Amino acid sequence: MTAPTAPSPRSDTGLPGSPDLLRSVFRRHAAGVAVITADNGGRPVGFTATSLNSVSADPPLLSFTIGTGSSSWPGVRDSEYLGVHILGEHQSDLAGLFARNGADRFGPATDWAPGPYGVPVLGGVLAWLVCRIVARVPAGAHRVVIAEAVAGDPAGDPAGEGRPLLYHQGRFNALRD
Repeated sequence: MTAPTAPSPRSDTGLPGSPDLLRSVFRRHAAGVAVITADNGGRPVGFTATSLNSVSADPPLLSFTIGTGSSSWPGVRDSEYLGVHILGEHQSDLAGLFARNGADRFGPATDWAPGPYGVPVLGGVLAWLVCRIVARVPAGAHRVVIAEAVAGDPAGDPAGEGRPLLYHQGRFNALRD
């Protein structure tokens, strides 16, 4: 019996360990889509995140990443609490709005209200949490934010049902049966 051999590296996706290689591989990884919100001195801020992860059930911790060059970073950096919103497959426009630089994310077309601890809470989402930030860990040009859930609604959408919005191959997608 011969030992399996590792596949030979391809050179058309970038150099080993390069940003292009990482991007190329992660384009094939489907991720759930969330919007993170915070209050920045009385002004709501928010952004679309596909890096949301459950970290621990006890205590109830989650994590996500944010670039320090993001317009939302000062709000996340300076806030004690933030909102995490799980988007449904019908909310690709909302995900796109919160992903665009310079967009009026909290304009008249966005359904939101101040929630617990003054955190902006979006309406019509599948579920939402308000979390207390417990750590901001440096990671290159980003921070890994670790936060503890303190309030929320696991059925934020009035219908109480829905399928999650996914991000795959550089665009928003829905689950297929």
